[in-house]
Amino acid sequence: MIDVEEARRLVRQRALRFGGVEQCPLGMLAGRVLAGDVVAPFGLPRFTNSAMDGFAVRWEDIEGCTPECPVMLKVTDDIPAGSSASGQLTQGTAARIMTGAPLPAGADTVVPFEFTSGFEGEEVTVFRLPSRNGNVRYAGEEIPEGERVLLEGSVVSPSEIAVLASLGYDSVSVCTLPALSIVVVGDELQSPGEGVSDAEIYDSNSFMLQAACRSIGIEPCSVRHAVDDRVAVSSALAAAMAEADLVVSVGGISTGEYDFVREELERLGVSQHFWTVAQKPGKPVYFGSRDGRGVFALPGNPVSALVCFMEYVVPAIMLMQGRAEPGRLQAVLDSPFPADRKRYRFLPGRLREEDGRLFCSVTEKIESHMISSLVGSNCIIECSPSAEPLPAGSLVFCSQLPWAGLL
Repeated sequence: MIDVEEARRLVRQRALRFGGVEQCPLGMLAGRVLAGDVVAPFGLPRFTNSAMDGFAVRWEDIEGCTPECPVMLKVTDDIPAGSSASGQLTQGTAARIMTGAPLPAGADTVVPFEFTSGFEGEEVTVFRLPSRNGNVRYAGEEIPEGERVLLEGSVVSPSEIAVLASLGYDSVSVCTLPALSIVVVGDELQSPGEGVSDAEIYDSNSFMLQAACRSIGIEPCSVRHAVDDRVAVSSALAAAMAEADLVVSVGGISTGEYDFVREELERLGVSQHFWTVAQKPGKPVYFGSRDGRGVFALPGNPVSALVCFMEYVVPAIMLMQGRAEPGRLQAVLDSPFPADRKRYRFLPGRLREEDGRLFCSVTEKIESHMISSLVGSNCIIECSPSAEPLPAGSLVFCSQLPWAGLL
């Protein structure tokens, strides 16, 4: 049996070996992680252009302009956005220009329409001065050619997509999303909506874990149910490993007579990295790998399954995508924490912010089979072994549940 920190370290160390890289089109990039730096193939703006609708002029032709002594210029060109100037501005001339249109050669300033009389035949009267070189966007002033604009490991949002599109990228290299398969084990499990006998229960773990995966952007590729039979368990695990980068099983991982998962994983050639962690709940949690694929076997009690999923599987999924592990927050206990004498303890709880500080409280139901303890919880609170309950006012670490916000 190992401690929690060693288990976290082993997951971190191994998960980095499971990920891959793929090319992803622009329209599918949201939420993906860049697998390399993005360099500007050209400067932005690509060409010097107008920042206003108005008239492109030579400053020397208007610098003496006042409302009492306006300047009249001959309009020799009309440049809408997407078009180029027909020639160079010469002394005493101007070009009507729209926002985003290329500045004609010879011009260095744009006079907004409201500073002029507007277009009157072939002439325009300027009666108010902008700043010199005003209302001009210069080529490369925002992003020089060759600049690293996005860094490897960045999570792509609509903002990054806009930058990539502006630079002409139709796709970029991203870390692959891991294919994840779920296997639930147990004779007693029945799907919700079906009938159950006196000795059967409804399967909640598979639905809980599917939803938890979706909350972090992963759609499980399959969900299988295996009864407590060696052949059935082995067959389900083998099928899951054949199609997925990450396999998560639930149930059948303890030391009972019908707990076959660990033995069958060994038969399938999975190398064990750990089995049993000094924690409560979730002691009989397993992590192994085969051929660059990860396998987690979680306990069957719902709270144990969710705690182990959040503590070990979620960090692995994040690292496989090139993302940072979820961070832990420090909060002040509102009420005592029932620490365990020998094992690191995790409990669902509620995290809230007040006057810029974080406070948390443990759920009233603290047993690992009590699935209703998760209702209304937005975090998992953790505590090192202690002979006494941790008193209210103590600082503890919390992991925020990805689907829940602060209260």
